Amino acid sequence: MRIEFATLPGDPDRPNEDFVSAASPACGQGGTLVVLDGVTPPSGDDGCVHGVPWFTARLGGALGELSVLHPDLTLREVLSHAIRRTANAHGQTCDLSHVRTPQATVVLARWDAARIEYLVLSDSVLLAERVDGVVQAVLDDRLDRAPREVLRSTEATDALLRNKEGGFFTAAADPEVAARAVAGQWPRATVRSLAALTDGASRWVERLGLGDWAECLDVLAKQGPGVLLDQVRAAETAGGRPAAGKQHDDATAGYVVL
Repeated sequence: MRIEFATLPGDPDRPNEDFVSAASPACGQGGTLVVLDGVTPPSGDDGCVHGVPWFTARLGGALGELSVLHPDLTLREVLSHAIRRTANAHGQTCDLSHVRTPQATVVLARWDAARIEYLVLSDSVLLAERVDGVVQAVLDDRLDRAPREVLRSTEATDALLRNKEGGFFTAAADPEVAARAVAGQWPRATVRSLAALTDGASRWVERLGLGDWAECLDVLAKQGPGVLLDQVRAAETAGGRPAAGKQHDDATAGYVVL
């Protein structure tokens, strides 16, 4: 088994709000991969005294622990328990009802000798390379389907779309959001490798147009996650600024050969 990951901050003067971890073997067999993208709040109060890096570290740590120690739980149940545990860790000091309470996108994969389970919530991406060479992207595209005119306004996004029916969902303080995640499984024997990308890394395909998902996975396989992130930064610096958003974002890629 081969497991590699790399992460880069969007701004070296700000904490990296992404999180990545992996474990193998997990409980004697299999493994798990966790990638989170902390949601950077706009300036102003978010009701929390801790901040997004604190939140992603605790949620990511809980996801890794629970997915390894409790193979009897589905990944939706793992996410629900991890959100509840994290909320309990700061519920006495912070306003968890605030629409901008710290939150994150989630990619979670777990495998054993028989199957691979996966979960994706919001706009991070999971790639699976099948043994026949076909690459499948698992996406939660609700944010992409949200009205652009609403997303241009922070206030309108918070009021109408963020963690609301008809909008998009992230892991924040409500354990029930786990039911909204895209989840499923594949037979272990049908998949050769997996990759998890935050949207700062998936720009390689989605916004910078450096290749398709299969070509993206080929870079990860042959050159590694660090090279993929360097290519993203080089394209951004050369003028490939996304149509909307920051020129540079926190970027994380995890890669597993099963």
